[in-house]
Amino acid sequence: MATLVDDLGCWVGQSRQRIRDLALEPRLEQFGRVIQIGDGVATVTGLPNTRLDELLVFEGGVRGLAVDLDEETIGCVLLGDAAGIAAGSIVRGTEEVARVPVGASLLGRVVDGLGMPLDGGAPIVAEGFAPVEQPAPAIVDRELVTRPLATGLLVIDAMIPLGRGQRELIIGDRGTGKTAIAVDAIINQRLSDVICVYAAVGQKASSVAQVIAAVRRYGAPERCIFAIGEADCAPGLQWLTPYSACTMAEHFMAQGRDVLLVIDDLTKHAAAYRQISLLLRRPPGREAYPGDIFYIHSRLLERAAKLAPEGGGGSLTALPIAETQAGNISAYIPTNLISITDGQIYLDPRLFYEDQKPAVDVGKSVSRVGGKTQAPVLQTLSESLRLEYAQFLELEVFTRFGTMVDERTHKVIEHGRRIRAALRQPQFAPLKLGEQVALLVAVSEGLLDGVPLDRVDAARNSLGAWLAEHCPEVLSLDDRTVSLSRDLHERLVRALNALALWVTPPQTAAPR
Repeated sequence: MATLVDDLGCWVGQSRQRIRDLALEPRLEQFGRVIQIGDGVATVTGLPNTRLDELLVFEGGVRGLAVDLDEETIGCVLLGDAAGIAAGSIVRGTEEVARVPVGASLLGRVVDGLGMPLDGGAPIVAEGFAPVEQPAPAIVDRELVTRPLATGLLVIDAMIPLGRGQRELIIGDRGTGKTAIAVDAIINQRLSDVICVYAAVGQKASSVAQVIAAVRRYGAPERCIFAIGEADCAPGLQWLTPYSACTMAEHFMAQGRDVLLVIDDLTKHAAAYRQISLLLRRPPGREAYPGDIFYIHSRLLERAAKLAPEGGGGSLTALPIAETQAGNISAYIPTNLISITDGQIYLDPRLFYEDQKPAVDVGKSVSRVGGKTQAPVLQTLSESLRLEYAQFLELEVFTRFGTMVDERTHKVIEHGRRIRAALRQPQFAPLKLGEQVALLVAVSEGLLDGVPLDRVDAARNSLGAWLAEHCPEVLSLDDRTVSLSRDLHERLVRALNALALWVTPPQTAAPR
């Protein structure tokens, strides 16, 4: 009992000393009240010193962003569940803008638009916090895009190549494989040092789970960040997610790393912003979108860049995704995004339903930067590929009407069909540079012309293991290789000839 009294007396004495040492300073805190709330937005009054884009805290800890400032009221976008918030609820200003954690502790994690973990793992210990809205690098701080970003998809790397620091739009109708191309590009970075950030905006939880599972199974999840703003979360959080993901990616770019940012997708992002704007009673414009819809996407995508050596030399490559309706790429949001980006990869529904996957329409797809950064060995082999493929597509149209063709035209058509079959590729199976080079050599040399069409897929699927056994030097090629040596080219042709014979079934004599 005496010990307990002594401990209590000691604690009281220490408490009195701490109270005496406590520095009491006057502090002004402003509180406001909610006067109206609903559908993810709130109208607040009583915070006269609030600044634009300031973070506000509601009862229960839910945060919001001040996006409209009037004389008497503030329009606020909620960044969480509005349950428990009602008219009359207290709102407190923070005098801070929205920030998200950045650093290596985010790698391999699934987070929301505010950087809070969603994967059930340990709390994130961040290296620091950075604002979600940051200015794009100035022109003088940028460098020319010089290195390729390999996707592992032959149709893209050979004919629509991408560079590190480029902005390339992936566009097409719903269900044509847009996300599949982006996921394959992420998976292919397991062979490189590129850090990947995947931002899901307005996607179903099941779709997001499939993407994360695919990257964890086939890619390098320890170098990936998944920033999720699902369809069932607050519209404000959906709107903020791509900016937060870009901030997380920029942290590594500033350290001199190469980063790939996938935004899936900006069509839903625009719809979420339209919903917010209409609820805030902003003037609607074309298709009810607000007047600054172009600006919200341009200020996001222009943050992708290749930094000059003085700035660390890092790069941020953006692959935004947009959805079209019935192939209408001249719609409002698609045309906005096409004008912002450095090119587009267009996916044709007709090709998709004909089982030509990836369903890339080479005629409507373009890369305005990547051609200058393409791996030299690929550039040499694919110089005439696009022209040959376009000629084949034109000739094939006439043969559908049963038109008689001569022997030369027949050979061109059969060769074109082998090109199309070689460009077909299964999901989650990106090709190494050496395998792409071997396929292009097989196409350019006509080594596949004698292979039945239904066996070309088998030849491509067996290519990696075959080369590892018969011509392993090809698999060691990198994006700095200028061309194949004469000796290596001859050995590769012999190996590909043997592969063509191996996959071609023997011809049986016709019965008499």
